[in-house]
Amino acid sequence: MEKIWLKQYPAGVPAEVSVELYPSLVALLEESFGKYRELPAYKFMGRTVSFREVDEVSRAFAAYLQSLGLARGDRVAIMMPNVPQYPVAVAAILRAGYVIVNVNPLYTPRELEHQLKDSGAKAIIILETFAATLQKVYDAVPTKKVIVAAMGDMLGLLKGAIVNHVVRKVKKMVPAWDIPGAVRFPDAVARGRNKPLAPTKVGPDDIAVLQYTGGTTGVSKGAILLHRNLVANVLQSEAWYQPALKKIPAGEQIVTVCALPLYHIFGFTANMMLSMRMGGCNILIPNARDFPSTLKELSKHRFHSFPAVNTLFNALANHPDFGTVDWSHLKISVGGGMAVQHATAKLWLEKTGCPICEGYGLSETSPSATCNPVDTDAYSGAIGLPLPSTDVCLLDDEGREVPPGVAGEIAIKGPQVMAGYWQRPDETAKVMTVDGFFRTGDVGLVDERGYFRIVDRKKDMILVSGFNVYPNEVEDVITQMPGVLECAAVGVPDAKAGEAVKVVIVKKDPAVSEADVRAFCEANLTGYKRPKIVEFRSDLPKTPVGKILRRELRT
Repeated sequence: MEKIWLKQYPAGVPAEVSVELYPSLVALLEESFGKYRELPAYKFMGRTVSFREVDEVSRAFAAYLQSLGLARGDRVAIMMPNVPQYPVAVAAILRAGYVIVNVNPLYTPRELEHQLKDSGAKAIIILETFAATLQKVYDAVPTKKVIVAAMGDMLGLLKGAIVNHVVRKVKKMVPAWDIPGAVRFPDAVARGRNKPLAPTKVGPDDIAVLQYTGGTTGVSKGAILLHRNLVANVLQSEAWYQPALKKIPAGEQIVTVCALPLYHIFGFTANMMLSMRMGGCNILIPNARDFPSTLKELSKHRFHSFPAVNTLFNALANHPDFGTVDWSHLKISVGGGMAVQHATAKLWLEKTGCPICEGYGLSETSPSATCNPVDTDAYSGAIGLPLPSTDVCLLDDEGREVPPGVAGEIAIKGPQVMAGYWQRPDETAKVMTVDGFFRTGDVGLVDERGYFRIVDRKKDMILVSGFNVYPNEVEDVITQMPGVLECAAVGVPDAKAGEAVKVVIVKKDPAVSEADVRAFCEANLTGYKRPKIVEFRSDLPKTPVGKILRRELRT
């Protein structure tokens, strides 16, 4: 379709960005390490980590990784929350010529085993809190090089020792684990300091990240994000945010709240990589769901940018400690990952004076594809305009563009769109058109100004607090439970999470209880995938050919 949205672009936002500015994320990192060397890059538990420190530690860690005998392009997994070792590991993996595999640290052994096997990850950097999970699947996965980090590793000797003692002995957050040959993160860095870092030529078409996303077949798939995909999205986002960023006093460093998990593509790009490009500082929040601790940490800082999901904006704005934080310097609040609700947007604006600017994207688009102008002062309910260098159209079931005013599947084309799904050409073919558009599975409308709005979801994916949950995966797990004949999972509206998982089960054994189901799910599914509602029925509604009618189960 004609790019009618360009007329709505704020002054100073270009229609196109020069995605050739950096040949790779490595080039972007190297430039930033030199340009912003003495500036703070991260703040964590009272300690400031400079760009210089990230540079030096990641260089040593990269040299250590190369000493393990990994080949160029090998996959290295990261399984940690928001701790300074995360961006260090990211920089090290990329500088060493390897591919990042972001792993949700709350994964169950079943989920972790699938992702490590599917990606073929040869090594993993994991926080000790989750090492026991890895131990349970260690013999079954190809991941034999294990580096174990502790919460206090980068807090200095004294404070680090105290934090690690509290985490291990007081809060008892580290289950016992024993993994053959595992190396502690500080030891790995120390060994790397004595080794040369072999230069590795990384180009725009090399893979930077395998970002796993839910699969319609019941297993997660790795979206192949090339260096050029992520470089493009960083530059697109930077260009789009300029009208708001110009409100920051000249010479003042941009400080961003990093409450989004870095293993999620929204946090990976919008927090870590964008701040790296702009010389910004991230306030690392290791567990944003601990609202009192999050607000206590934010009360110590002056910050300008806060990307988050609707559930976090809502929970914080309604928390009694919200007023302890100075929100007066906040210039941009970007909402993504799930729909921003009108009530949340209204309350946030009333309490902070900074409107939530809603955007839209997916793991497959690195992630940002559309966003509302950041100089807006009102909630629109739309997902905004396509970003620079991005084309969006609406397609019917046959792949033809629909006429104006007709709803169609949102399809995206741009330099941020993935190269495909890892080792799944069949799945890639289902979502990519012959002319390079990615079919999102979301149904939308576009108005006469070029603003897009989501009206329905074509696929059955459930969106819980910004995380994809695919019914087939939940159903596959529950039907393996003894005593269950069949089940169906659907998404239902939820005031806090946007959507919640509801499962409807037909029993084979009448003795199966809701408590049994919840215990089984707890052992096999990450928290956000577990059903909030468990319902038992004598049968499931089906089509004449036997397909379950999920839409009839949503009420």
